[in-house]
Amino acid sequence: MKKFLLIIVLFTTISYSASAQWWKVSILRHRYPAITLVKDNPAVRLHFPLPKLAATKIRPFTLKESDFSIELAEDALIKTAQHNMRFRIYDQASYNFSALAKLYIKQNRYSEAKWYLLQSNSIARAENDNKHIIANLMDLALIKADMGDIVMAQQDLTEAYQLADAQCWRADMANIDKEVKYIQLNRTTASKTELRYDDAVMAAILATAAANAKKTD
Repeated sequence: MKKFLLIIVLFTTISYSASAQWWKVSILRHRYPAITLVKDNPAVRLHFPLPKLAATKIRPFTLKESDFSIELAEDALIKTAQHNMRFRIYDQASYNFSALAKLYIKQNRYSEAKWYLLQSNSIARAENDNKHIIANLMDLALIKADMGDIVMAQQDLTEAYQLADAQCWRADMANIDKEVKYIQLNRTTASKTELRYDDAVMAAILATAAANAKKTD
């Protein structure tokens, strides 16, 4: 009986090992022919020209600020300014006031814009932030000119120019010069005498403009 069982075990082992490698034998015996390439392909012979699209310029589209968005920005700036003033972060509050003034200028609310610019400048003077003072004075000059107060606009631009000249900020001096010319060209309600600068200041502005023109050439 033991011999009979041993013969059965040997027989099943040999048959399993042979059947486990049947795929190797089948691959060696059966070789499939290689894929033949098409010699004459009409799709290759025919060259279809690609359509040419006319070049078109896409104009940039900008969404105008709505009254609602301006109101949201105004509320956010007021809350931020109140927070900064409460915790004595005066330098940041000064810039908050300037930003508020710019919003009011967009809405032609000049009286409110003027008030916030004056508050901003009061803080900026205490902080010795001359850059901010100059920017505020230039905005104030435009507001006052729009409101018909050309003499006060002239005084603000004169002060801004003197501050920039003291720091040798040529770019600011050139911008002030451009604002002077803008007021002269666009404020038709002002008389020629009202638009005149002090002779010394006007001479300095013209000299600076000429020097900057030479550098750019």
